[in-house]
Amino acid sequence: MNAQPQRDADTSPSGHHGHGGHGGHGWMMIACCIPMLVIAIALVATGAVGFGWLFGALMCTAMMAMMMRAMHNT
Repeated sequence: MNAQPQRDADTSPSGHHGHGGHGGHGWMMIACCIPMLVIAIALVATGAVGFGWLFGALMCTAMMAMMMRAMHNT
């Protein structure tokens, strides 16, 4: 009997999953924020909403960038 636990094929010896082929995933997630920013800019430009909406959209994008960076470093 083999007493050692089996490892998955995608798990490194340290127990962390590799991110080798996912270098562009963070940029893709940030790119998904672009339509929200465009809509917020258009609504502020037409006067439909105040500047706070644009600030909120920018903060959402910044939080997404920080989250993706933090996930990449783990």
